[in-house]
Amino acid sequence: MDDEALAEIANELYAKPLDDFIGARAAAAKEAAGRDKELGAAVRGLPKPSVAAWAVNMLALHEPDVLAGLSDLGSRMREAQASLDATALRELGRERRTVLAAAVDTARAVAQEQGRTISEAMATDVEETLRALTADVGAAAAVQSGRLLKTLSADGVNAVDLDGLVAVPAALPAAPRPVPAPAGAVPDRPRKEGTTTAGASRPKPDKPRLEAVRQTPRPKSPPALEKAKAALAEAEAAQAETAQLARDLQNRAEGARTEMAELLQETAELRTRLRAAEDRLEQLRRSLAATAAEAKQAVRAADKAERTAMLAHERVLRLGSTDTPS
Repeated sequence: MDDEALAEIANELYAKPLDDFIGARAAAAKEAAGRDKELGAAVRGLPKPSVAAWAVNMLALHEPDVLAGLSDLGSRMREAQASLDATALRELGRERRTVLAAAVDTARAVAQEQGRTISEAMATDVEETLRALTADVGAAAAVQSGRLLKTLSADGVNAVDLDGLVAVPAALPAAPRPVPAPAGAVPDRPRKEGTTTAGASRPKPDKPRLEAVRQTPRPKSPPALEKAKAALAEAEAAQAETAQLARDLQNRAEGARTEMAELLQETAELRTRLRAAEDRLEQLRRSLAATAAEAKQAVRAADKAERTAMLAHERVLRLGSTDTPS
């Protein structure tokens, strides 16, 4: 089966509104099966993404520059980490907090435009996914593909496991090579078996070459203190970012509690008004029933009085005609 053909169909499916996914997948699978049964079955097996993953996919589709900026930031952070630049790591950590907050706001706005509202919990998952993008090149490729199935998480140490988290992972671009160590850092060389024997069999270099090697200054490895400083800076940046996230979540929770208290109070007031309105409605119903009964009695009394008046009038006419002289 052609992974590129499957990825092309998946790109179209995961770009649609979330509520349209199931119907669009069925139609795409039927059309693909007409050309290739295996491809049709693969299309039919494409999972529906979670709401938060769909929001990230919408961000990749409608605001790719936002993800490109985050990816560039992640590259700069890895370069700073590789060069043990503590100052740069702290500055980039602060920059990432600002950029992530703006990116999450953009993702929520894009999702809203596509007919979905993102809750605070989903926004947190979106932010965690975008943070993983900056920490891992594989995660960056998955997010930018627009085919996420679930949100991502990265610990900054291990590579993100994308198994089951992105559709058609075989079609993702290959991860770029790691950032090379800066000049002055000596990488550890693997020890080869038989080094002693091989070294004994080699001819000894002549004296001039040995002197040249001795006169060439060896690059110095970063001292342990610098490594420790870089590690400390990275830890401080992570701690500051985590603390800021905790403060933001606390503020959101406090805002939610305040809004909930206001809604509870408003609900109690509305219930009180509703009970008063129901009582008034019952009073009006009883009053209407009594008034209607009285009206019927008044109508009957009026009819009776009218008949009495007519009889009296007729009697007066008869008596008047009798008393008239001949």
